[in-house]
Amino acid sequence: MNTILHFMKKNIKIIALVAILSAALLSFLPKEKNDPEKDKALLQLITFVIEKGHYNPKSIDDDFSKSLFTNYINSLDPSKRIFLQSDIDEFSKYETLLDDQILTRDLSFFDLTYNRLMQRTKESKTYYKEALANPFDYTVNEELDTDYEKVPYTKTTAELKDRWRKQIKLSTLASLSEKLDFEKKKDSLSKTNQTKLKKEDLEPKSYEKLEKETRENSLKSLDEVYSFIGDLTREDYFAIYLNSIAENFDPHTSYLAPDDKEKFDVSMSGKFFGIGARLQKKNDFTEITDLISGGPAWRGKELEAGDVVMKVGQGNEEAVDIVGMRLDDVVKKIKGPKDTEVRLTVKKTDGSIKVISIIRDEVEIEETYVKSSIVKKNGIPYGVIYLPKFYIDFANRDGRDAAKDVRIEIERLKKEGIQGIVMDLRDNGGGSLSTVVDIAGMFIKEGPVVQIKEVNRNREILADQDKSILWDGPLVVMINNFSASASEILAAAIQDYKRGIVVGSKHSFGKGTVQNVYELNKYIRNSSFGNLGALKTTTQKFYRINGGSTQLQGVKSDVHMPDRFSYVDIGESDMKNAMPWDKIEPANYQTWSIPNYNNIIAKSRERLKASKQFSLIDNNAQWLSKRKNEYVYNLNLQKFEAQQKQIEQEIKKYKPINDYKTDLKFQSLPYEIAIMEKDTLLKEKRVRWHESLSKDAYVEEAINILGDMQPNGKKVAVPTSKSKKGKLVGSL
Repeated sequence: MNTILHFMKKNIKIIALVAILSAALLSFLPKEKNDPEKDKALLQLITFVIEKGHYNPKSIDDDFSKSLFTNYINSLDPSKRIFLQSDIDEFSKYETLLDDQILTRDLSFFDLTYNRLMQRTKESKTYYKEALANPFDYTVNEELDTDYEKVPYTKTTAELKDRWRKQIKLSTLASLSEKLDFEKKKDSLSKTNQTKLKKEDLEPKSYEKLEKETRENSLKSLDEVYSFIGDLTREDYFAIYLNSIAENFDPHTSYLAPDDKEKFDVSMSGKFFGIGARLQKKNDFTEITDLISGGPAWRGKELEAGDVVMKVGQGNEEAVDIVGMRLDDVVKKIKGPKDTEVRLTVKKTDGSIKVISIIRDEVEIEETYVKSSIVKKNGIPYGVIYLPKFYIDFANRDGRDAAKDVRIEIERLKKEGIQGIVMDLRDNGGGSLSTVVDIAGMFIKEGPVVQIKEVNRNREILADQDKSILWDGPLVVMINNFSASASEILAAAIQDYKRGIVVGSKHSFGKGTVQNVYELNKYIRNSSFGNLGALKTTTQKFYRINGGSTQLQGVKSDVHMPDRFSYVDIGESDMKNAMPWDKIEPANYQTWSIPNYNNIIAKSRERLKASKQFSLIDNNAQWLSKRKNEYVYNLNLQKFEAQQKQIEQEIKKYKPINDYKTDLKFQSLPYEIAIMEKDTLLKEKRVRWHESLSKDAYVEEAINILGDMQPNGKKVAVPTSKSKKGKLVGSL
């Protein structure tokens, strides 16, 4: 909940920075040779695979062309600070011709926009340098409108430069305002000695010096952004064009360039082969930002956060200088097969140079995986299971996956005598279809979990066929607006079976479609193009066992808990080209009976109604909803500070949201406590997680509901009729 109070305080700088970044995202000339034949092959392959594999492919016609044109241009210049109106007028000649160009593999529109993009973004680099060369006059009364969807493109270069100037001025104005505010507090901080700042940091600074610092910092940030984005190639930009085509069919169909496909696989499995270090680019240098707990680098205890990698060597081969190299290329050199050696020449934070040898191994990203905790309320132990995604290793079905790990956690919790489970699916965007069916089966005897349908084909019912029940006690499933896809299947199944109580946001995300990933090289013979990447395309829609769809509508909570998005449209329904909602016939399934269900729901709603914390959260959500529609910012320092003062006063009302703390104490399971005796990083992560849980009003209410479910805890299944069975397919 910490981000609630900081949202409006920092939004000025965020808006300014994001707008600048989005304009800078597309810059500089390509660093590799153009291969039009490869581009044409990709264009043909993607349209072919979509036409043959998509659930409901659109006709590639003039309407498709118009939509593609708008979305593609917006993706190139979302803040309208790259192209001039004359550029758009020239591009518009192709507005109804893109369908023909796709079908004939004509790249003239892409070439035109790409070359113009390179020209304009190269010019834009001079705009921010020019704007930051001299002090800003903050006494002038002028405004900036950040509603980029409505503002027109500029007609002249002078107007474009002025738009850049105002955007950068807004960013520096926000920084200057903070610096001036801190300057006023220096005297009291110095007297009370309640700061860890150095003595020189508390020395008074003039307005002129502070103003100059803000411009210098802004210039440094923009130079770093342009340096980083300068590594992008023509191939990267063509991927943007291909994705605009793919996403014109639906928001979840997308082209995965080779590097993106690899990242997708890692995100799904939660593991890769390498050294277990996170990197970031700083100008021409690659810096170690973090070590992954349990990985080879972490175990070796030589590589440290802050080390700058200068060279990378493979085994006995001569090391290669990687200064100035693309970050993705550096990562490729450091990753490699299991049990192979990589040698890193690094500059330590003390300035010394050291060569570190590391043997690559399988690295597991711990944040991907399920974790659990125990908490007591009124002397009764409960388990909290947090599942960040429905992960699976498609290359190794015998490997680790979400279903296997959830089963292990439930068994561990049962050994500790827990009397109820909270399954936390908040922010879980989905994953493997097979794992969600398996997990749902742990809470029911047997029966259908989800229905799958393709166009012009009969529905397929995916069912739990295991008659055993791993957990038959009280169950609460937590969702929010970002619980999507597989999360919605699990929440919907639990709700339809009346097996547990779903709590959280008014509704989940609303993604009711299934995607499959197709390797493009499989569709072309004797290719000299190398790795062409993959296409992720929507192949099926899924339906609840009651026949309804989660598409657009999501899963509605049995108990709606106010959150900061309560008054904001967010989810699938807010996405372009989203597929429509529909329904099919229900499956046959056996419902459960939760004793005193209506009374339990009523009690929870009464607690929420009486809760000062949730009342404050709801008021904060209403205020944020109003603020999000305010796009115009005054660039006069006095007026800006007056506006900020009003915002600060409003923010103070909501400070108790972040200060909230329950009397619940969460702890790790015994097996994990033993591991943490040696793994201090894991211990630190769990301490932070348990602290956040103890401040989480949503988890607190979920535990309260489990308490209300206790008196007649045994669930009674009410037979209706047997379910149909189906095989497991696809991923979400």
